[in-house]
Amino acid sequence: MPSPAASPARRRASEALAAWMLAGPAVFFLLVLFFLPVLGVFVIALSDWQFGARSFSFVGLANFREVFADGGFRTSLLNTVVYVLIVVPATVVLGLLVAVLIESGKSCRSFYRAIHFLPFMATLTAMAIAWEALLHPTIGLINQALAAIGLPPANWLRDENTALPVLAIIGIWQNLGYAMVLFLAGLKSIPQDLYDAADVDGADLWPDRLRSVTLPMLGPVSMFVVIVLAVRAFECFDTVKVLTRGGPGHASEVLLYTLYRESFEYLRTGYGAAVAVVFLAIVVTLTLVQAGVLDRKVHYQ
Repeated sequence: MPSPAASPARRRASEALAAWMLAGPAVFFLLVLFFLPVLGVFVIALSDWQFGARSFSFVGLANFREVFADGGFRTSLLNTVVYVLIVVPATVVLGLLVAVLIESGKSCRSFYRAIHFLPFMATLTAMAIAWEALLHPTIGLINQALAAIGLPPANWLRDENTALPVLAIIGIWQNLGYAMVLFLAGLKSIPQDLYDAADVDGADLWPDRLRSVTLPMLGPVSMFVVIVLAVRAFECFDTVKVLTRGGPGHASEVLLYTLYRESFEYLRTGYGAAVAVVFLAIVVTLTLVQAGVLDRKVHYQ
């Protein structure tokens, strides 16, 4: 007959086995689909392998030294940072503004939500082609509108002064609906009692209610929106590939396009893998910093 002390031990072992059996498939796919590819990219970054080659040799950190000494990479990194600094704050502010306006409206809320969310759901490559038609230097609708009011047309995508800002505007347009939906969900979770209490305290004007109630209570949602939008902005590729191909010159080249070009056009896969490792390190570091900084300033219910 088993001792009474053995029963709790067997029960704990059984629970641990059940937990591993439930978590096992997820852990397996996490290893196969994330950690092993990351490890593979890091190994390739330490080699001179070219895409399609049957052999390679290890070169240590030579690819990383070349990356940091490359002026083109520094330009690409600067363009990416500028793009992120334009897209993220503008999308957060406009997304919150649109969400507040929709939530304060009395009719057609579903229609306005759908209209603003459609760009996020659409295929970005198809939308980039539509933007290319709108921005055409001679027959584009935007230049036609400028000509109608007496302003000169512009070659938006072939001018190094406008190419990156135009891509940033497209990024804001594409992510606005996503930020709006998240802010709408956050607004619906704010208790009406807080607004009533704010009215009693004298915060009866819209800016006062926004500052004293809405923004503090949207802290967790805002933190999530900022982090996700920053990651999505760093991953900008489709619009660059379709509209500018990094040009004119390197004026609109971003990190992911540099990675693509080096790996699949120039077939310098080892160098491209080094760019990928640097890109991953930057994104992970900034995400952790953002989470740490914003978490200390966030009000949780």
